[in-house]
Amino acid sequence: MKSDTRKRARGRLDERLQALQPIDRFRAPPKGWVRALRDALGMTGAQLGTRIGVRPQTVESIEKSEAAGTIQLNTLRRAAEALDCTLVYALVPNSSLDAVVEARARKIATRELQRVAHTMRLEAQGTENADFESRIQAYIRDRLSERDLWNEA
Repeated sequence: MKSDTRKRARGRLDERLQALQPIDRFRAPPKGWVRALRDALGMTGAQLGTRIGVRPQTVESIEKSEAAGTIQLNTLRRAAEALDCTLVYALVPNSSLDAVVEARARKIATRELQRVAHTMRLEAQGTENADFESRIQAYIRDRLSERDLWNEA
């Protein structure tokens, strides 16, 4: 995928995911969503179990695994359907996707340029630190624009 196509794709994803911000609104209740919804609806574990097609002990296990963060999505989807809900699943970046890509490129460029600067200082050919920022920007533009930024540590 070319860089301009990737940039447009990041922009579209950022727009779609913006509606989910701030993410704090979606923090699960302490005992999990299944338990919170079941309690709010006045439904017993046995009643939910009947709707899902499992024993009441399994409902308790489902609620505990959700609260612990170990529940499988398929199980959570079945519980949601039994509660007449829709499971919504999303990965929401902490910043814009362009900012994530820029930070990664900056990290690679800084590491590479510091390595070169160190070698040059050892050879008494050091350069001024004043233009380091412009060298980082040029490195990103010239060497990293089409490079895979995620193969390196």
